[in-house]
Amino acid sequence: MAFFAKPRSSARLGCRRRLFLRSFSSERARDNDIVIVGGGPAGLALAAALAANPIAKNSLKITLIEGGDLSKIQDWGMPPNAYSNRVSSITHTSQHFLNRIGIWDYVEHARTNPIHQMQVWDGVSGARITFDASVMPESSEMARMTENLNLQRALLRKLSDTPSVQVIHSVKVESIQREAGDHNDWPLVHLSNGATLRARLLVGADGFNSPVRSFAGISSYGWSYDTQAVVATLNHAPRGPFQVPNNTAYQRFLPTGPIAFLPLSPCTSSLVWSTKPHLAAALNKSSPGVLEQLINAAFRLPEPSLQYIYKRLLEGTKSSEEIKEEIMFRERSDGISSHSAYASATSMLSDGGIPPDDADALPPLVTSIQQGTTASFPLRYNHAESYIGEGAGSRTVLVGDAAHTVHPLAGQGLNLGLGDVDALSRCIIQALRHGGDIGSYTALIPYARERYFENHKVMSAVDKLHKVYSSTAQPVVWARSVGLEVINELDSVKAALMMNAGASSRLQNASGWELFAKSIESLAGAASTSKMVSGMIGVGMQELAKNAGQRFLDALERVYIDDLAFFLQIIRVIPRLVFILTLEL
Repeated sequence: MAFFAKPRSSARLGCRRRLFLRSFSSERARDNDIVIVGGGPAGLALAAALAANPIAKNSLKITLIEGGDLSKIQDWGMPPNAYSNRVSSITHTSQHFLNRIGIWDYVEHARTNPIHQMQVWDGVSGARITFDASVMPESSEMARMTENLNLQRALLRKLSDTPSVQVIHSVKVESIQREAGDHNDWPLVHLSNGATLRARLLVGADGFNSPVRSFAGISSYGWSYDTQAVVATLNHAPRGPFQVPNNTAYQRFLPTGPIAFLPLSPCTSSLVWSTKPHLAAALNKSSPGVLEQLINAAFRLPEPSLQYIYKRLLEGTKSSEEIKEEIMFRERSDGISSHSAYASATSMLSDGGIPPDDADALPPLVTSIQQGTTASFPLRYNHAESYIGEGAGSRTVLVGDAAHTVHPLAGQGLNLGLGDVDALSRCIIQALRHGGDIGSYTALIPYARERYFENHKVMSAVDKLHKVYSSTAQPVVWARSVGLEVINELDSVKAALMMNAGASSRLQNASGWELFAKSIESLAGAASTSKMVSGMIGVGMQELAKNAGQRFLDALERVYIDDLAFFLQIIRVIPRLVFILTLEL
């Protein structure tokens, strides 16, 4: 059993101790105030947050258990021009939390990259919305990209300097049982090395297939999506002297699923492409040259042409040259100029020259894919019915993926997990201040009240947005496109949305909605804008009256929205959801 711990006698030396092994007898269970199962970002962040508080640090005995080898993560490192394929966007709210508990200083900042702007557009209609940090009153960036391993390594390095937390790795949880009689029926955690831990509070940060959730008897609901995510690390030329730096995140919503281009450095970006399983399998098996061509085309070609390219790929078109010829044919058929940023296979643009007017609307052309970074995984929706165990499963609580799993088009998984950890750590510290039992239901209920509905809102929005953008029905495409383009003209509204989605370090939401209120006042006084919007809506309604009828109702049924009023409400909030859901990817 291995621990990250520094002896108190050398606490001031500033050197990190390596892991050392100890054996524990299974004859007697060892008492712990908190046992955290799971050494991912959520579990490590909870241990660090509690250790950063003097009250918790001096009064709690905390043990974290992880089945994997954490020493590999603590010693993780890559060349400056190479990046892992799993990345996240850390919002200002999450950065504020990590700063508060002393983690952000341990992050390798050279491997982070700011996001100043986000461009999101409809893959069918081309309707676009742009979010820019310059419209926010107090921030020059909306979020910061980093590799998940960079953050996890920072957490481990912080804990290696924290003797109050014991981190046990390379040891699995064999079973969890309820102790009868003493210690108010504390959970007993039996480990694969024969040791047994008794926990006043057992925290499940152990992922989707959570043993802690199973022990607590907490059921969950959800489903697997008919999509898979393809991830890879992309190389490309740096932006030219007449272009903005590589600080813009791009996402295009295609009917088969969204594709995102996330900046990591001037010459490197990360791909997250959600698509149908058969396409994901074909992409994953493709050669790097073929995948490069397909990624470039997926951000540029009209949707019907993309469907043609998909068909050719599935029919067995394997070589890079064959795919390039197919894309060249489609570009010429669609009238795409070779001097346009929308050209990839026929592009005649040179690096360092004067870019076309639409250059900043699209990501740079991919030139290669870093070896070994292409991977694919299934997508699912899952939400526990409760975050706190009761009855036979009492003294248990869930955080992160053990409590909720969300579609990656949102990219909110890590930030939601850090929000859970922030709330739970504050809840535990509050119980300590009042002399309460940290494992009791009464002490933990404020955590569930704060986080459950907050998480459910985002998860439900992700699910509805996935379904709305999977449709190619004309009324649905028109409605979502009008929503995006109208809001795109209102900078104050977009600033309010960004600030309330975590892009501002302010903890209060009032300032964001003050901007929203002011923008509404300005809109009311802008007669020309009002007339333009009215005209757009009037034309759109006339078109709907002519063509929709039963097709409109069928479209609503296909996206699983039964109530027309609810559907219209979803359309009104689509721009806000698009921003929230693309912040982390």
